[in-house]
Amino acid sequence: MTAAIQRQEPNHNTFTWESLGDIKKGRETLGEEMPVLVYRLMQYTMLDVLSKAYGNEKANDHFRQAGYLAGREFAGHVLDLAVEFNTFVASLQKTLKELRIGILRMEDFNEATGEIVLTVAEDLDCSGLPITDETVCYYDEGFIAGILEAYTGKPYHVREIDCWANGDRVCRFQAIAG
Repeated sequence: MTAAIQRQEPNHNTFTWESLGDIKKGRETLGEEMPVLVYRLMQYTMLDVLSKAYGNEKANDHFRQAGYLAGREFAGHVLDLAVEFNTFVASLQKTLKELRIGILRMEDFNEATGEIVLTVAEDLDCSGLPITDETVCYYDEGFIAGILEAYTGKPYHVREIDCWANGDRVCRFQAIAG
């Protein structure tokens, strides 16, 4: 009688910042950058598979959750969370542009409520997509919420209110503390 081989599930599905690895060492020839096309190919095929498996609403929620996790980790490892608000926003703008994620602009900030309206031009997720009369930046919603929560210590509900895919030339997000 042959003993069954017990296969242990891999642990690589649990995200930590270290999961990103040493990109410079691993990609000595190709470097750290890649075309937006490749990023979107991964993003939109993954969203398609999740949508077929769980439905659009649930898939979009999963993307928000992934964006939130990424935003919290990104903020905690890349940004200075101990600076005053205007300095933090300036640093975030600079970092997002340097990493070619998008061009951030703060449109409105209500200091009393914490409500924020911001835009992202040349957004990594959607700038140049065909117009489908919908907002599509679910990952960005979570990413922004994660960054804001990491900085403020308060949870944020972020929704995209304008998008390239619905005919706008920037993505506009409303962030409500709560």
